[in-house]
Amino acid sequence: METEFNTSKNFVLLGVKEMESFKYLYCSLFLIIYFFILLFSFSIIFVVVFDESLHKPMYTLIASLLLNGIFGSSCVHPKLITDLLLSSNEISHINCFTQASSVTLFAFCEVSTFTIMAHDTYLAVGHPLRYPTLMTNSLALKLIMGSLIFNIILLLPISLLAARLPICGSHISNAFCDNPSILVLSCVDTYINKLYGNVTFVGDVVLMVLLVSHSYLRIFLICLKISKDACKKAIHTLVTHLLNFSIFMIGALFVFVRVRLENINLPIVYHILLSIISLIFPPLLTPVIYGIRMETLKMKLIHHFQQGVQYLRSPEHDY
Repeated sequence: METEFNTSKNFVLLGVKEMESFKYLYCSLFLIIYFFILLFSFSIIFVVVFDESLHKPMYTLIASLLLNGIFGSSCVHPKLITDLLLSSNEISHINCFTQASSVTLFAFCEVSTFTIMAHDTYLAVGHPLRYPTLMTNSLALKLIMGSLIFNIILLLPISLLAARLPICGSHISNAFCDNPSILVLSCVDTYINKLYGNVTFVGDVVLMVLLVSHSYLRIFLICLKISKDACKKAIHTLVTHLLNFSIFMIGALFVFVRVRLENINLPIVYHILLSIISLIFPPLLTPVIYGIRMETLKMKLIHHFQQGVQYLRSPEHDY
């Protein structure tokens, strides 16, 4: 770590610098990935919003999850693509702190949404007759907004504590800004920052995983008592949620490994891979999995796609 105070107004992203040799290849790759994240996610969100038959808690939660994925991807990909295209590897202090806070918020909102979805599935399976009154679309929206506000309040101290730190270094071993990379550059002891960050992250993840596991276990126990067809449908939905949750947790594991290896002199390429994977696979695979495995959603997507094709082929669009 550099020992002198950093008087520069910008940080240097070593990850972007590392990709400079093949910048057009990486730029094209990230552009394609980001395009498909937007395409897949917005397609499902569009169908959920404009098809009244899908105005149900489960599909509202799926749309919320995809919207959060778009938010997480948009925190990193547009700037990364622009930096590679323009051969720029710098980011201002305020933009760096904003990006780091946004990426953290994305991760916490992802976990919160999965937890709400697990509880929603339990209510649908465990209380099918009372479900329409126990979980309404309005309540689902309130839970989403409530979890967002809660996460912002929970994470605000992390941003405030990081912003007050005197910075000595200017080189970030990543392709984008994150809180651990900023803490490494501090001139002073960051014990309080790390303590609050670790307690918040571990506490939130452990609590949410326990709540998700509790809901899934109760669903499994209920499946032992209900009809075979109802059990098959419940397990299908459960596996779909669990598959997406597992993909996100694997991405979070990559971030955790990277943070633990922060003080080890690893090649920059490993830091890039460990961090960027968590912002590629969850937002990219989540809409694909829901679009394929949720039969009603898949049929609606196909229906609206066919309608769009027919509309474009109609005589009034012939020139």
